[in-house]
Amino acid sequence: MDAQKIKTLLIRHEGLKFFPYKCSQGKLTIGIGRNIEDKGITKEEALFMLDTDIEQCEHDLAMLIFPEQFYLFPQNIQLVLVNMRFQLGHKGFKSFKKMIYAFQTADYQEAVVQMKDSKWAGQVPTRAKELILMVEKEIHEKTTLR
Repeated sequence: MDAQKIKTLLIRHEGLKFFPYKCSQGKLTIGIGRNIEDKGITKEEALFMLDTDIEQCEHDLAMLIFPEQFYLFPQNIQLVLVNMRFQLGHKGFKSFKKMIYAFQTADYQEAVVQMKDSKWAGQVPTRAKELILMVEKEIHEKTTLR
């Protein structure tokens, strides 16, 4: 069978939807007729989407939020920032203006204060504590290297 022909035919009949919708049978569907309600996605598909989302978060941080700085941050700081950006989305992350400024000025202590003093920390306390500890580890390493 010609793979491209069946793809073209299915796209024409099913359509290509980038956001979930209800199909004619009332099932939650996405993409090209993928019934995610009954079929879901595979582990490989989930990991592929995760890779794509991580790349998008990293690009956003490196090009728009911390240009010229992001790749100079210690790895733990990069991990914290990508994690938060992933969870909060671009708009939500950008609302952490004081925290962003603290990271831009390498004031990790103030970044921790801003992380702790946020609605986010109360909404996801376990995640917030782990990410805060990662930043505090960088503060400790920074002060012991002096």
